[in-house]
Amino acid sequence: MRPAHTALLVIGALFAQTPDAVQYLDVAVEAGIKDVVYCGNERTKNYIVETLGSGVAFIDYDNDGNLDLFVVNGSRLEGFPKGEEPTNHLYRNEGHGTFKDVTRESGLTRTGWGQGVCAGDIDNDGFTDLFVTYWGHDVLYRNTGKGSFEDVTAAAGMSRNSVRWGTGCAFTDYNRDGKLDLFVSNYVQFDRQNTPTPGMPNACKWKDQPVMCGPRGLKGGVNRLWRNDSAAGRVKFTDVSEASGITAPGERYSLSVTTLDYDHDGWPDLYVAVDSQASILYHNNGDGTFTDTGVEAGVAYSEDGREQAGMGTSAGDYDGDGRLDLAKTNFIDDTPNLYRNNGDGSFTEMTGSAGLGAVTRFLGWGAAFIDYDNDTRPDLFLVNGHVYPNVKDAGFNQRRLLFRNRDGRRFENVSLTSGGGVSAEHSGRGLAAGDCDNDGDVDLAIMNMNDRPSLLRNEGGNRNRFLNVRLVGTKSNRSAIGARVKAAVGGRTLVDEVRSGSTFMSQSDLRLHFGLGQGQLVDRLDIEWPSGAKETLTGVKANAFITVVEGKGISREKNRR
Repeated sequence: MRPAHTALLVIGALFAQTPDAVQYLDVAVEAGIKDVVYCGNERTKNYIVETLGSGVAFIDYDNDGNLDLFVVNGSRLEGFPKGEEPTNHLYRNEGHGTFKDVTRESGLTRTGWGQGVCAGDIDNDGFTDLFVTYWGHDVLYRNTGKGSFEDVTAAAGMSRNSVRWGTGCAFTDYNRDGKLDLFVSNYVQFDRQNTPTPGMPNACKWKDQPVMCGPRGLKGGVNRLWRNDSAAGRVKFTDVSEASGITAPGERYSLSVTTLDYDHDGWPDLYVAVDSQASILYHNNGDGTFTDTGVEAGVAYSEDGREQAGMGTSAGDYDGDGRLDLAKTNFIDDTPNLYRNNGDGSFTEMTGSAGLGAVTRFLGWGAAFIDYDNDTRPDLFLVNGHVYPNVKDAGFNQRRLLFRNRDGRRFENVSLTSGGGVSAEHSGRGLAAGDCDNDGDVDLAIMNMNDRPSLLRNEGGNRNRFLNVRLVGTKSNRSAIGARVKAAVGGRTLVDEVRSGSTFMSQSDLRLHFGLGQGQLVDRLDIEWPSGAKETLTGVKANAFITVVEGKGISREKNRR
């Protein structure tokens, strides 16, 4: 008779999971990204402001073709000794797998309770600018083109005396005048003096345990829209929040925002994840106004009509029908949402049938559709982490989740077989996607609370082919935010848009990445520019980084390193 322990080994081998061909490895330390991102106390969270964390951004701020990394930092309520206050960090990509901290020389050494970040060229000078949200006062940074940024918040007319809690943000040319406007989500009107803490008699509770209060019971924030009225070298923004209808939903606990033209009418719309209330889908009416169509479109609530604690959002065509679908992360004991675009202005929730209904033990934040294995089908990556470090059995540090798109209908959870960068446990928040080593596959940057960020290098995704597309607007905004690209390859059609913001209070690469499988050519590349112009390229070679200038075709082509 076979010994019992041998039989157990055999059974274990039968159920052991084989490592995936594509692995994500956390290379942050060896790359030189070592600075801690702070957000409140590590062991207890007495106030909700200590729970959100912050965002990260992949941007090429110096136009050298390499993605640099900007990390938003927070603070602690008790403060820091003078001279030791944490700042945001800008890491310049040196091009050899390493990054150099250039925060001081770049002029980005601001301290405070940072939250989100978005990027775009606000003055069409060819250099990417930044907007950073805060619990306090948001900041607009203009890229000087000389390796530094200048704070133009006051000069642009965006200063104010009142404190707001800005969270997600996105640049978008909502009126299609060729200049990038700005949407800002606002979360809670936080009043520390009148908010109970876990040690007080009237403390809030979660599963019968005392916890910090919020967002329920606190006053919600009101979202803002800033119109870009810059002219003659002067940066100027005008608050058009009320006139545009952006304030119409009223006080909401708004977090991340994703830009997308969901009804493909040529006008950019906005999807906002809202915590503990109905999420918002701002439909662009094409006349300078927006209408919240979230309820009738089917993306405001869960499939069974419940309000959810929406955190992060992402848009992508996961089923290959040429229409942009939506994903949203939520609180623990709930599932993420996967909304399929029906093409008639409505969405159908596909969470359960797509295989995403079993992950209820995770509290989700950053979300991104990425084709991590370049097989032509967008996969889904989620960042997780709890908000209550002192609650028993809550699992404050949580692993990330990676779902491989199997056939455009179902996703397979490959989180435990896709490398230590996925299975590692942190209390993560912000997420940015982009090919930071220019090797043809999608890498990831993640903000970890009271820890250094993670930089996940994709190993093996470039075994399949790819096409990386950078768009430069001429009549359209220079960043080409809002442009839609359709790539036909091997009988499949791949669709994406250039967007600012998204995931969770973060900024991904403005370049578009298309996995091509084993296709050697993109048969047809159709570009719909924000200006309304259309352009078609044919026979574009795979495994290349191309730059397309509006009206001029490919201006630059570079093969993979």
